[in-house]
Amino acid sequence: MKLGQKSIIHFLSKILASALGFIATVYIARLLGAEALGIYSVALAVVSWLGVVGSMGITAAVKKRVSELEEPSAYALAGVLIMASLFAILATGVLLLRDYVNSYVGFPAAGFIVVMLAVSLGFNLITAILNGQHLVHISGLFAPIKTGTRAGLQIGALFLSLELVGLFSGYIAGYLLVIVLGSVIIVRNFERFTIPKKYHFRRILSYGKFSWLGGLQSRAFNWVDIVVLRFFVNSSLIGFYTAAWNIAMFLILFGTSLSQTLFPEMSKISAQQDLESVSDLFTTALTYAGLFLIPGLVGGTILGGRILRIYGNDFAQARIVLSILILAALIQAYQNQFTNTLNATDHPELAFRVNAIFIVTNVFLNVILIYLYGWIGAAVATAGSVAVSLCMAHYYLSTLMDLRIPVKKISIQWLAAAVMGGFILVGNQVENTYLNIQPDAVAVLGLVGFGATTYFVTLFVLSAQFRTTVTQNISINI
Repeated sequence: MKLGQKSIIHFLSKILASALGFIATVYIARLLGAEALGIYSVALAVVSWLGVVGSMGITAAVKKRVSELEEPSAYALAGVLIMASLFAILATGVLLLRDYVNSYVGFPAAGFIVVMLAVSLGFNLITAILNGQHLVHISGLFAPIKTGTRAGLQIGALFLSLELVGLFSGYIAGYLLVIVLGSVIIVRNFERFTIPKKYHFRRILSYGKFSWLGGLQSRAFNWVDIVVLRFFVNSSLIGFYTAAWNIAMFLILFGTSLSQTLFPEMSKISAQQDLESVSDLFTTALTYAGLFLIPGLVGGTILGGRILRIYGNDFAQARIVLSILILAALIQAYQNQFTNTLNATDHPELAFRVNAIFIVTNVFLNVILIYLYGWIGAAVATAGSVAVSLCMAHYYLSTLMDLRIPVKKISIQWLAAAVMGGFILVGNQVENTYLNIQPDAVAVLGLVGFGATTYFVTLFVLSAQFRTTVTQNISINI
């Protein structure tokens, strides 16, 4: 199967998952309000940060070693044993400190957090093994299954007035389902099982000691601002910020799908010492990393307030935050391709340095800027810190291979986005003046669809490479 087709399947799966998650979040925000959404987000942030310690880079190491296709089952089993041990330590700590945890979250959630951590770690390990087996398109399909199950159960629980308890329970059930399904597929795709030996554990840990910071970087990008905001603003503002963040993360999905798809291929090619082919794949990844984020930034800046009102009228006040966060996501999409390539070429120590720079900068800027400027400061801190790490990642990767930055191809995407922006401005004015479609959410979705169509048609006309890529991947055979 072509890599482009795998990326498309993975991306469409993520799109469906995000759409389901978006519907659930809108429902939660409208029914329970921004405060409850803020409490739920803080609990997820705690789980996410604990997950960094719970994996310690093990999932990245398992994906890398399994993708090398040498005794893959032994590395998978070694990863399971290591992560089970780490989880046991963390679960004990959370339960012992449950009073502090409950106080910080603003809800007696310590018990739920332990179970949520268990299923989150299990899902991450299952995904890592599937990706290592070059089944990225399969692991991608689990995203809508997980999110759809979670969203359906959470909405049902809210109908039963279970409120936050229902949200936590739905989260757990969604993860459990895909863990079971993923385990079955993994077992069937191993030709035989090998009991791990000491050197399997050593190779996992030797890679993981550097790659764990990549997981920390991901958590920092997603959660540092929310964690720090909890000390300076109320839960309602965190809820508004979370809504803007969810939209930005929706747009980064294609870049994430690219890196997930290309990693096992880059890893295999790198093991064969073919850096020229790795460089070609990197250039392709960089070309399309901003394919959705560039028009998303333009469209989000124009329609941000109206899009956020889908969550509720009060959420529109986060429109400036939304634009800054989409910019941060765009920079992160490019940075991901650099660090993904560093890890795939077995240089986790360089990715470690990049991620360390990002984390230190992110925490420092968040504390200072949130204190001075509130939630807008949080968004600026995220964008600024990821920009610094992008520069460092470029420097390190350029020492390993010849980098070809596709400036012209990316510029064409910006030109198409500018054309789209002009059409959206006109369409928005016409709708407001003459049509006034109700409910407003229908009008907003119509403008978004109109803008997306304009962008891709324009890009198809302007870019010969984009036309070729679409043509080559139009027929998908699974």
